[in-house]
Amino acid sequence: MKLKKYLVRALHRLQKGPGYTYKELLVWYCDNTNTHGPKRIIKEGPKKKFIWFFLTLLFASLVFWQWGILINTYLSYNVTSSLSIGFKTMKFPAVTICNANPFKYSEVKPLLKELDRLIEAALERILQPTAGNSSENVSPPLDLELWNQIPLVLIDEHDKDNPIILDIFETNQTAVGNETAVGNETSKKYKLAVKLCSQQGSDNCTYRNFSSAAQAVTEWYILQSTSILSRVPLHDRIRMGYQAEDMILACLYGAEPCNYKNFTQIYHPDHGNCYIFNWGMDEEALNSSNPGAEFGLKLILDISQQDYIPYLSSAAGARLMLHQQKSFPFLKDQGIYAMAGTETSIGVLVDELERMGYPYSDCTVNGSDVPVRNLYSQYNTSYSIQACLRSCFQNHMVEICGCGHYMFPLPAGVTYCNNEDNPGWAYCYSSLRSSIKQRQICIDSCKETCNDTQYKMTISMADWPSEASEDWIFHILSYERDMSTNVTLDRNGIIKLNIYFQEYNYRTISESAATTIVWLLSSLGGQFGFWMGGSVLCLIEFGEIIIDSLWITVIHVIGWCKGLKQRRARARYPDAPPTVSELVEAHTNLGFQPEAVGAVAGPEALPPEPGTPPPNYDSLRVRPPRGLGPAGDADTE
Repeated sequence: MKLKKYLVRALHRLQKGPGYTYKELLVWYCDNTNTHGPKRIIKEGPKKKFIWFFLTLLFASLVFWQWGILINTYLSYNVTSSLSIGFKTMKFPAVTICNANPFKYSEVKPLLKELDRLIEAALERILQPTAGNSSENVSPPLDLELWNQIPLVLIDEHDKDNPIILDIFETNQTAVGNETAVGNETSKKYKLAVKLCSQQGSDNCTYRNFSSAAQAVTEWYILQSTSILSRVPLHDRIRMGYQAEDMILACLYGAEPCNYKNFTQIYHPDHGNCYIFNWGMDEEALNSSNPGAEFGLKLILDISQQDYIPYLSSAAGARLMLHQQKSFPFLKDQGIYAMAGTETSIGVLVDELERMGYPYSDCTVNGSDVPVRNLYSQYNTSYSIQACLRSCFQNHMVEICGCGHYMFPLPAGVTYCNNEDNPGWAYCYSSLRSSIKQRQICIDSCKETCNDTQYKMTISMADWPSEASEDWIFHILSYERDMSTNVTLDRNGIIKLNIYFQEYNYRTISESAATTIVWLLSSLGGQFGFWMGGSVLCLIEFGEIIIDSLWITVIHVIGWCKGLKQRRARARYPDAPPTVSELVEAHTNLGFQPEAVGAVAGPEALPPEPGTPPPNYDSLRVRPPRGLGPAGDADTE
């Protein structure tokens, strides 16, 4: 019963509302609120009332303005970075080592034979040899079909508005303008460029200009060799590269000996066979027992520089990179060179980056929320932004060009681009690579990792071996590798590496929220208390008056709707039927004043003509409500 009474009272309260008018409610609020300004408005005189009204309105506006700034600052989700230094035993980084030359020239020469002859003949034409020095008359015919797929051209820019394009093998010596050498003054107006067309023989072509002929020759050779090598099966490309037992001559980690079997082999399109130490794929990563060179990794490598491809690799040495375990090495972006004939010492310092996730930064933990399909997942490696950017480019190239680039992993069911199956692939690839829109799409789609480890390197070099010790060192290394008493190694192919932690101090760069919900609430309360002298209770009071105002408005709207309905009903039925009380009163009046019958009953109620029977007044009698007699007594029927 108590619950029922409470619900009934609550319903009555909701129907009745606060019981005030708007004016009464506002006066009550100003008189009872804990906020200072409104009280003075209703208690002061007219002049002071105006002043206090103005000040209250001004300071309330300032409060809302400051609140807007504070809320906007909080919703911007700014972060602050902090640097801390720690000391602990750390995992030794994964070390990837590659040769700067991807293939042995002795192994790949049959595939590149025609390509080498074409570039040698083109260089002879560019350098304008004399007729007696030219080798075209004694050599077999050139494969101009291979040349015409991606040709090199000379561009005469003497007239900037109308440049002249000269194909090297379609132009005789005199057509070039009787120039005698590239170094001559008259030949400086010619520039070497790579001609790329959407289809062979098509007019839809573009020209990649270079400031130096050396750059143009290298770029042209890379495009042509990429087309040739993309048709070679993977196991043959691995066979043509440098093998671990030939490249890694000596290995020592701390005090423990190691060899090429402690390295994991992967095929890298840029550098051929690469070998990774401490990758952590098959076994636990190694810890470094102490900082210092004697506790690091020591390697002696043979890069066999005499077997380099002359037009593909212009740099000689070893390419190496330090990275996290189970991550793919992107040596072209983050690798460094070690020069032949030197001992290179690399001291390592560790930086750990910890980024805050959404909404503070757009980073990802494992790449699962990135819309780009990671093509490097086939290596079972962790996500990285480099892998995402390259996967994005390869996906776009497959979609637009119909084939994949040789330097990146392939999606399922797709083949690498080549000149025979995809004649316009180089034009498509060049257009896509220079497209700002494509780069921006990939940058917007890919995300940084939230946690990352970076290795800062300090590099120093010295000649190795020295002139005094090179004889016995080369004898020992030659015997250990080839079981020969003859020296098969020389200074141009030997590299010694020392990789170690400089110290066990590591730096952690972490992000933290610059503004928190506690900061926001305290700032909002501080501004409200400073300008208005208010608190949370004042806000509750303000909320209460808003609710009461809404109920008053609802009750007024309901009353207005009822009145509108009644007005419409009256307009539709203007002659309303008499009520029972009106009929009873009329009957009573007629009983005491019969002469009024004519006024009520009409003309037929007038006195009759002589000889007519008297009217029947009983017909005008109105039956009272059931249970009442004519005078209101109980009905005895």
